[in-house]
Amino acid sequence: MALFPNAQNNPQGAIPVYSTGAVDYPIASTPITNSSGNVANAAAVATLAGVASKTTYITGFELTSAGSTAGSVVTATIAGVIGGTMSYTYVAATGASAASGPLIVSFSKPIPANATNTAIVVTLPALGSGNTNATAVAHGYQL
Repeated sequence: MALFPNAQNNPQGAIPVYSTGAVDYPIASTPITNSSGNVANAAAVATLAGVASKTTYITGFELTSAGSTAGSVVTATIAGVIGGTMSYTYVAATGASAASGPLIVSFSKPIPANATNTAIVVTLPALGSGNTNATAVAHGYQL
């Protein structure tokens, strides 16, 4: 990890950041990730845990799946963030062995939890009969 001022994210140089290569994190923050693992026709949930006296931030998430027998359209959510639950439409392809398009979101600015010691939860609902593979991944940091 390299310590450097990041002009793009920190134009005044007021907040020192460190880099893990592709992502810059504020100094003293703890990078975190979580994955639902593979689920079959069940909710895929990735949780960025809350920690006492710290705020959890989400920097992005990915949702991937195979299709379902009849295909489906569901509303994926991010709960626990400032401003209220965020919703995204996700489409599972028609056919259990069909590949659905991934939903990959990288926030230009990290989004904080709505309070300290609060988890941020990314949920992809069950995709329907015949669905054998669905995953949710979330990443961020605690500060």
